[in-house]
Amino acid sequence: MPSLKDLKLRIESIKSTRKITKAMQMVAAAKLRRAQEAAENARPYAERFNAVLGQLAASVGGSDSAPLLLRGTGKDDVHLLVVMTAERGLCGGFNSNIVKLARQKISDLKAAGKTVKILTVGKKGREQLKRDHADSFVGHVDLTEVKRIGYANAQDIAKDLLGRFEEGEFDVCTIFYSEFENVVTQKPTAQQIIPASFEASEDEDAGATTLYDYEPDEETILADLLPRGVATQIFAALLENGASEQGARMSAMDNATRNAGEMIDKLTIEYNRSRQAVITNELIEIISGAEAL
Repeated sequence: MPSLKDLKLRIESIKSTRKITKAMQMVAAAKLRRAQEAAENARPYAERFNAVLGQLAASVGGSDSAPLLLRGTGKDDVHLLVVMTAERGLCGGFNSNIVKLARQKISDLKAAGKTVKILTVGKKGREQLKRDHADSFVGHVDLTEVKRIGYANAQDIAKDLLGRFEEGEFDVCTIFYSEFENVVTQKPTAQQIIPASFEASEDEDAGATTLYDYEPDEETILADLLPRGVATQIFAALLENGASEQGARMSAMDNATRNAGEMIDKLTIEYNRSRQAVITNELIEIISGAEAL
């Protein structure tokens, strides 16, 4: 049974920890507000941009004149997986959930006889993947010194990917990130960005189609817009990741603060009981000694 001094030290230690987790929760809440606004503001632009590209791609079809980013290499033997995670921990299962989805994809691809290459964005994902897949790493993007994610960061990553694609290093590129839904829910997501893949819009599903005349031709426009589309998708993924990270950290620190409070309450009760027992024993000894005299 721990002594009164040990219990008192543990209580003080947990109180200090609770102060830290509470402060981190408040900081995450402040950062979440900005990150959530940035992610939500970027969604309409990204969705509309992809819709325009989708219309252009549909008009071009799978012709040989279509840009390489659209038609692909014609193979899917080599896959590049871009795993985006946080630079810091203490955010619950945020990083682990993204890595888990990436690991499942890696297993499926290797089981199908494909070659897998991995480019990591964020230190935590790299640390988790290097235990089993270090031989598949081809690059890493360090965002430790970046205080606020900007479009320039996405452009740098896009230029790297496009350069590797032009050099024939891979056939298919997929990014892994966490889509922000709310403070409690962040959805790990895999999205193919090379070759470009577009979902049918609601208008197309309903059968509403509009004919457009393009100047210059569709192939020329796509050749210019597709690289921007890759950067836009990466930027949107980085913003979603930023909001998801802060939401997960806020939730995790809130749980840690409440758990610390519960532990303090239990230890305080144990401390009071132990102190009461010590006092009772001392009184019994005093009374026994007085009766002996």
